[in-house]
Amino acid sequence: MDFQDKKIVVLGMGKTGIAAARFLGSRGARVTVTDEKKPELWDAQYGDIAHEKWLEIGAYNAGILNGADMVIPSPGIPPYNEILTAAVARKIHVLSEIELAYRFLQQPVLAVTGTNGKTTTVSLLGEIMAGAGKEVFVGGNIGNPLIEYAGSSQKKDFVVAEISSFQLQWVEKFRPFVSILLNVTCDHVNYHGSFDEYRRVKARIFANQKETDFAILNAEDPAYAAMSSGLKAMVFAFSSAGEVQQGMYLQDDTLIFRMSGESREEYPLDMIKIPGLHNVENVMAAVMAARFCGCSRASIIDSVAGFRGLPHRIEFAGEKKGIRFFDDSKGTNVGSVVRALDTFPEPVILLLGGRDKDGDFDTLKPNLAQKAKKVILFGEARDRIGALIGADVPADKRPTLREAISSAYENAAAGDVILLSPGCASFDEFQNYKERGNFFKEVVRNL
Repeated sequence: MDFQDKKIVVLGMGKTGIAAARFLGSRGARVTVTDEKKPELWDAQYGDIAHEKWLEIGAYNAGILNGADMVIPSPGIPPYNEILTAAVARKIHVLSEIELAYRFLQQPVLAVTGTNGKTTTVSLLGEIMAGAGKEVFVGGNIGNPLIEYAGSSQKKDFVVAEISSFQLQWVEKFRPFVSILLNVTCDHVNYHGSFDEYRRVKARIFANQKETDFAILNAEDPAYAAMSSGLKAMVFAFSSAGEVQQGMYLQDDTLIFRMSGESREEYPLDMIKIPGLHNVENVMAAVMAARFCGCSRASIIDSVAGFRGLPHRIEFAGEKKGIRFFDDSKGTNVGSVVRALDTFPEPVILLLGGRDKDGDFDTLKPNLAQKAKKVILFGEARDRIGALIGADVPADKRPTLREAISSAYENAAAGDVILLSPGCASFDEFQNYKERGNFFKEVVRNL
């Protein structure tokens, strides 16, 4: 792509937007950047490019598009944003940062998307690949923008990337060697407009794959048959509930990888040290992707056995008076709450709430009836969630997370689990899910 003297508008000046602006400026573009926040509140890295002659700061309105050749929206900017809708109406080329980066990548891409489990799977896959002696760049929505790597010397063997629906919204040619769709449950409806549209955008990860590529999907997803039908890539499924003809499934205490024909491999279930059946599914997807890239069975087992998971994902946060606390602050949708509840056989006191994303909390009722001793609803969403889950499970409403933790502790007995799996965004009280999870752990330590 030739950017020389082209006016390119970058929306959003977080880490990804700044990396995209720097990449474009280094290739001769006239870059105009803007953000809802004032420049002094932009990412600290902005200072590195503030005085570049190719950079211009524009107002956050559609007027910034005058003379624009292309628009690069940062992840999280919704398609209904006034600048994006104006760009589409004017037929200005809109590309996501991952699409821009892909045009310059020299290595095969292993791309992971899904409502839940992306970061865990990407991190595990990166460790498996490294353990097998592969040089790997791990990035994307996990925190290291692909565009940064695209602008580097690119000395790795593979790129392992976490891809969100926000990023898939504006792709055109993005073609991973291995695409993984872990699951699709109701999330980001406020962003995409409907669950069907959200699912359609997720499926775009497979759109440009060819017969020599691999597509890995969850056989237990209700839309599996429809989503896997007609794909050009070789389709492999994973299942924690039953056999699959081609792919990986759980049988007693063994993971069976059924490859082409009669070929199969076995992996011990006890190599997985992170809790939850959902993590068994994440491991199966990562194992298959690694095998497609030439990693050996033995090295995969070693790497999986050494993987201890990531913070804020059903992370043990402490024990007080026989009551165990778990931090699942990353659980920001209803599907993740279901997975977290299924992890525990013990009675669970669930902390649920925050800023709502139009979640379908009414679907939680059977899970709460079966698994929850009590639900503590907190934050902006507490009244809406309470109305949706009904009165079948004892519930308490508190305005803040601190008060919710105190209420949970007062209602708990030895042997109980207090689980923060909020099913909501954190922005009513916190900057992000990490700050919320760290706050939870700090309060628990000081009980």
